[in-house]
Amino acid sequence: MKLFKTIILALLLTVTVGCDDYLDLQPISEETSGNAYETASQIEAALVGAYESFQSSEYYVWDNLLFQDVRSDNCYAGGDNPEVFQIDNIDIAATHSRLFSHWSNLYNAISKANLVIERVDGITDPLLTEERRSQIKGEAIFLRSYHYFTLVKLWGGVPLITNTIISTEAEDVNIPRASVEAIYAKITADLELAATLLPDTYGNDASVNKARATSGAAHALAAKAYAQQPNPDYDAVLTHIEAVESSNANYQLIAYDQLFSGNNYNNAESIIEVQYLGGNEGNYGPQLLLPPSISGDSWRKFVTPSVDLVNAFDLEGDTVRKNASILFESVQWVDEFWGNSQGTAIPFSYKWKNANGFASADNTYLMRYGDIVLLKAEALNETNQLQAAITEVNRIRTRAELSDLTSTQSNSQQVLRETILKERRLELFQEGQRWDDLARYDALISTMNTVVEIDLRTGNQVNYNMTEAKKLLPIPQQELDRNPALVQNPL
Repeated sequence: MKLFKTIILALLLTVTVGCDDYLDLQPISEETSGNAYETASQIEAALVGAYESFQSSEYYVWDNLLFQDVRSDNCYAGGDNPEVFQIDNIDIAATHSRLFSHWSNLYNAISKANLVIERVDGITDPLLTEERRSQIKGEAIFLRSYHYFTLVKLWGGVPLITNTIISTEAEDVNIPRASVEAIYAKITADLELAATLLPDTYGNDASVNKARATSGAAHALAAKAYAQQPNPDYDAVLTHIEAVESSNANYQLIAYDQLFSGNNYNNAESIIEVQYLGGNEGNYGPQLLLPPSISGDSWRKFVTPSVDLVNAFDLEGDTVRKNASILFESVQWVDEFWGNSQGTAIPFSYKWKNANGFASADNTYLMRYGDIVLLKAEALNETNQLQAAITEVNRIRTRAELSDLTSTQSNSQQVLRETILKERRLELFQEGQRWDDLARYDALISTMNTVVEIDLRTGNQVNYNMTEAKKLLPIPQQELDRNPALVQNPL
């Protein structure tokens, strides 16, 4: 996979080992307990395995869009999968199969990171320099923090596991949920540490610098976590964003259509992204949502942009981001929200551009600077620095070829808060952000219960019946059955 290759390239830049040694790297699962994690190459292989979770976990490959954009007001389910319809209708039971697969995959990824964190300090191989040891630890801490950030946003308090578990005793494996506050405290403390261990860059190769955790990535994730936690610390958000902006990585906004051209990944705006090579190491997500003219097939696609979303682009006159994000095409299936008859032109989510038969080389941004600019605007507004906040929003609007904010859009903290939320929607559609943004702004219930979406089969408005309990996903039933120490979320 491309991520594996770029990591190995980075190692060649940072560790003095002959090329043949890296060509001979084996998955760490092939090592025996007697010789695993004794050499530099073995701990590097374990780290590669930890990064690989971004590609092997279906949540990061695909379902992030379902639980963020489809579950919210951005998209309809599309397709023909009953469980995706349940996500769209915010009617998700504890037995929903995706819940257990994501829970398991995320904890598997955390276990991989924990193993690296535990073992790296015990490596005595002289080929592992102290500088590289610190970097490896920082990378693994970042990865673990990223996965816990995903977990806490989806489920709230979850078991906090910071060591590999080898015991089978009930008291060791049946771990209760930690509080949301404890999870965020661990995430932010770990990211503060990781930022000190990681470099701004690993050299001059962008495909390495954007594939791996850097100091800028740690600061950016810390900023997002401090904003998302139950009691946001916007001063800390601004401190970490200042560190992102002063990084030697020199993050910059680039033309919006170049962000999503499909051939300009690892660019100056990217902070960290999931890398795909295509072929056997490809991204299957694009095939699931791109239209027949691109995908080459004729079955109904998923993640259909909503009428409300398209209206939001049009109301703002935002053609730059709309054209980069949405493509209309006539189809031979019936879409119940966009015409309810064959031959209707419907919108397709279009930020991925290349399908390639479930083997796309299109990357996925995990974090990019445009998100951080709008987060900075949010933090400035929440700390009563309205003019500075307006300046940041206008940077994003200028890039989208929109006029500066009017006084009507920015004449008070509350008005500007609503404006920033709207701006984030248009900027970050199809990037797995909308549900989190609505949750952070305490706007999930009001938004989902007032959005007007008409099912053309009946002429009736969709009732999402959004409640406080539905903000979080149910704990998977399989996990409740396995671990009696867990308590279910309110249903």
